[in-house]
Amino acid sequence: MRSDDIDGFYADLSALEADAHLLLDYRIECTGDPRAAAAHLASEQSTAQWQRVGVDEDYRPRFAAKVVDLEVETVLSGTSYPLDPPVNEPVSVCRVRIAHPYANFGPRIPNLLSAVLGEGAFFAPGIPVVKLLDLECPDAFLAHFDGPQYGLQGLRDLWRIHDRPFFFGVIKPNIGLAPAPFAELGLAAWRGGLDIAKDDEMLADPDWSPIAERSRLLGAARQQAEQETGVPKVYLANITDEVDRLVELHDIVVANGANAAMVNALPVGLSGVRGLRKHAKVPLVAHFPVIAAMSRLPCFGVHTRVLTKLQRLAGFDVIIMPGFGPRMMTAEDEVLECIAACTEPMGPIKPALPVPGGSDSAATLTSVHDKIASPDFGFVPGRGVFSHPHGPTGGAASLRQAWDAIAAGVAVREHAAQHPELAAALEAFG
Repeated sequence: MRSDDIDGFYADLSALEADAHLLLDYRIECTGDPRAAAAHLASEQSTAQWQRVGVDEDYRPRFAAKVVDLEVETVLSGTSYPLDPPVNEPVSVCRVRIAHPYANFGPRIPNLLSAVLGEGAFFAPGIPVVKLLDLECPDAFLAHFDGPQYGLQGLRDLWRIHDRPFFFGVIKPNIGLAPAPFAELGLAAWRGGLDIAKDDEMLADPDWSPIAERSRLLGAARQQAEQETGVPKVYLANITDEVDRLVELHDIVVANGANAAMVNALPVGLSGVRGLRKHAKVPLVAHFPVIAAMSRLPCFGVHTRVLTKLQRLAGFDVIIMPGFGPRMMTAEDEVLECIAACTEPMGPIKPALPVPGGSDSAATLTSVHDKIASPDFGFVPGRGVFSHPHGPTGGAASLRQAWDAIAAGVAVREHAAQHPELAAALEAFG
């Protein structure tokens, strides 16, 4: 790319119409001139060839993505990851901010992803390693999306859960149980104080646990638990399936008494979720399969906060995400960034409830709460409730007892001296 061509893919951010552009932050590893590489990154995701041969025209002023900031952080002797063929020359590690005119793809998630995570970004000349770190959307773009139907505060009002976390439980064993014993476990946990009993993300509509039968029994058990306890309870049914079945399965489980629906966001596709959101009569909950496959490498792919923002944009009221602790293999700062992406201002889009998950129990509630520094989160044990020594009722009770201690400013272990369910949880899972 000639020097004057490169200049056409650069701009001063203050000179651009803010409401007409998305801002994209990339980390790239590039060979050769970093300025030329960043121009290629902008070019390939927007205009690419910006004039016809022999015609005096220039598409760049209207259609080109523009580099508005470029910082060379360091120079390496090769790429961060071994490549085939290998890169045997100096590699510049750069942070690049690009302003992309969203009129190129409109308020359409598939077209947005095709631009910012597609061929143009990941096959740009001279850039063998790239990661999309963040995405900022102007209010004019966000106004085209419905976002969460209920949002964080709407869920608190709907389910009468105030001034504390939302207590979820993944019914275990997660797969293989017939609907009747599965429903018995849910009822037992609700009796102990669980708010939301959920299907595992792996359990959808198999032969041994048909979703119609499972949701009928869990729906009845939920209503029984509400009558016994006098407080709302939630059965979260996993309706993950082919896109053309989402509405049908939503209607089946809701008619049977499920009052929330879960979809594995990326396997189904965010556009499919956005379509379901227009039909949904209950809160929608996202689960995170495939996200690690796209995000775990620190220098390649896409940062999880981008995927969190897109799930919120698509219409999820609740976003379950990889949480704290070694099992999730996610840095604490990254988890906190995803939690912030659920709740920070986003134009007209309501905040979603963040649910950081992974091997939690009453023994980890204090740590999770301290990290988040707010009760605005969901807490989602599996074994911590359903493998509790006192059974699911005791497991659910241990969560409520741990929270009572935290709310009162009492050490959880001290509180456990008068609460056998909490003591058992700390012994089993601490």
